[in-house]
Amino acid sequence: MKGRSQRRATLGVVEHGNAAVFVTVAADGSLLDRRTVELTRGLPTHPYHHEGAWAVGRYLNSPWARPISLAEAISLIKTVHAAAERGAREQLDLLAREIAIPIGAIAIRACPALPGTIEERIADNRAQVVADSVMYRQALASEAAARGWGVHWYDRDLVLRAAAAALGGVDIDAHLLAMGRAIGPPWQAKHRLAAAAALAAAGADAPG
Repeated sequence: MKGRSQRRATLGVVEHGNAAVFVTVAADGSLLDRRTVELTRGLPTHPYHHEGAWAVGRYLNSPWARPISLAEAISLIKTVHAAAERGAREQLDLLAREIAIPIGAIAIRACPALPGTIEERIADNRAQVVADSVMYRQALASEAAARGWGVHWYDRDLVLRAAAAALGGVDIDAHLLAMGRAIGPPWQAKHRLAAAAALAAAGADAPG
């Protein structure tokens, strides 16, 4: 990433339910921060896949299912959407305050296309399975964009190759292993993926 300004950092994200791993890297590829955050608290984490599905008669034989009307499910999902947006704003604000280098971009896993309304997503069996994950990713993207950060969408199957290219063709597995050893545990697959996403996004922003 030769020639890139050293004043901008990049955040890579791997979401899991309402939680997300944040890995922030400097423009030279060095690790600045690693943390796990929660975007919501005290609310259902998968309201599309659980409450939404129950409202239209799916999975009612599961031991945790409970009766809920479609109107109640939609209202709950709207509440979780709003909470996810607040949580994303709070967590990005906190990260930006605690990182010495200004953050200029965020890398988030690309989202599949979904029907336009909550009710349509609940009704579509494929959509309701992924809609919760998309909700959290879009909340982070929206709040990052509101801060003026560039938003990069990555393909998890291609991001390691892109990260290696951004670093000049290095052995990316060895590079990520060294990052993990330097910061210490935990350094799991999700941390490596978030770091690779940040490196790839930083490389995409570098001047040619």
